[in-house]
Amino acid sequence: MRIADLPAVDRPRERLLSRGPEALSDRELLALLLGSGSEGCDAVELAGQLIARHGSLHELSRADAHELVAALPGIGPAKAARVAAAFQLGRRAAPADRGSRQRVRGSTDLAAVVAPLLAGLRHERVVVVVCDNAGMVLRTAVLTEGAADRSLLPVRDVLTLVLAASGTAFGVAHNHPTGRVEPSEPDRLATARLAAGAKAVGLRFLDHVVVADQEWRRVEHG
Repeated sequence: MRIADLPAVDRPRERLLSRGPEALSDRELLALLLGSGSEGCDAVELAGQLIARHGSLHELSRADAHELVAALPGIGPAKAARVAAAFQLGRRAAPADRGSRQRVRGSTDLAAVVAPLLAGLRHERVVVVVCDNAGMVLRTAVLTEGAADRSLLPVRDVLTLVLAASGTAFGVAHNHPTGRVEPSEPDRLATARLAAGAKAVGLRFLDHVVVADQEWRRVEHG
């Protein structure tokens, strides 16, 4: 039976509006994002197949839009973009209760600031957090993105970004697509270069952390 053939009170959109999103299953919520199904398959069935194809809703949230397009017939660029955008909005909304002006006093604060931009990614991303003298965050920016086997921490670009934002202190963070937070030797070398470069131009280097979905680790350097 198609969703359109269901009684109005049983349709996902009407149930969400009358009873709230908590009343809907994962696949029904996802079906609202998809908007429509495919030939011989309504939106709820297609949503269920998409979740099953990735193994779980959590794994689906880690997929990028290109993976979603290739996952199943009936998932085109528009549907894939909506789903990827929704998961990203959820990650960005997570720290909203901490206020728009966050303060970095140490590694824990830095990890909290960057976590929404790094959690769940399957490719490597570098985030720079620019702060003032008091550690108040002036800007949080994605610096580079790429594959798991490529170093993406260019010292000159980091320092240029910090200076352009009128910052006096900064921290950096990146994820490991493997989900492991143990810093690599290149991570430690890059951290040492960042610390030296910051000192040379009169900036305060706060820290460098590796962030995964549920944990983080500080990158030690000499």
